[in-house]
Amino acid sequence: MFPPQPVLENEIVRLQPLQADDFEQLYAAASDPLIWEQHPNPDRWKRDVFENYFKGAIESGGAFLMLDAPSGAVIGCTRYYDWDEKGDAVFIGYTFLTRAYWGGPHNRAAKTLLLDYAFQYFNRVLFHVGIQNMRSRKAMEKLGAKVVREVTIPYFGEPLRPNVEYEIRRGKMNDE
Repeated sequence: MFPPQPVLENEIVRLQPLQADDFEQLYAAASDPLIWEQHPNPDRWKRDVFENYFKGAIESGGAFLMLDAPSGAVIGCTRYYDWDEKGDAVFIGYTFLTRAYWGGPHNRAAKTLLLDYAFQYFNRVLFHVGIQNMRSRKAMEKLGAKVVREVTIPYFGEPLRPNVEYEIRRGKMNDE
């Protein structure tokens, strides 16, 4: 059985289970409109919209508060969702990083922790990425993710959004 919220840590990033009392510090990190400009929901920086995102994260049972390991600063959030042990796959997504951590090692370090852990239980990891979100799409391709299909999906409590679905199979992640 897949335990979806372990503490995962390396020298770059710490992922710890998201708690209800993390809202204010996570919203402070997420309230920059530029973080969301390419996202299918560009209004997620607004408090009421972010409250829905946070509610979905808590209810998912697989969300993580992302911290810079050396400083302990809150730098974002990510989660496992829609795991299907019979189908042998899990999704990773709803990820964001504060702009101060864009372009550095933090996204790869977090995804590597999540992937390494998931591959102990599943053969495939899937990702939904907004069709227009070129930053995230490039990051997926750098990890070795392959496009599986285009799909229109609802995000938690939001309308349908066009996405590209990516897949990484066990043993197929790109090394830097």
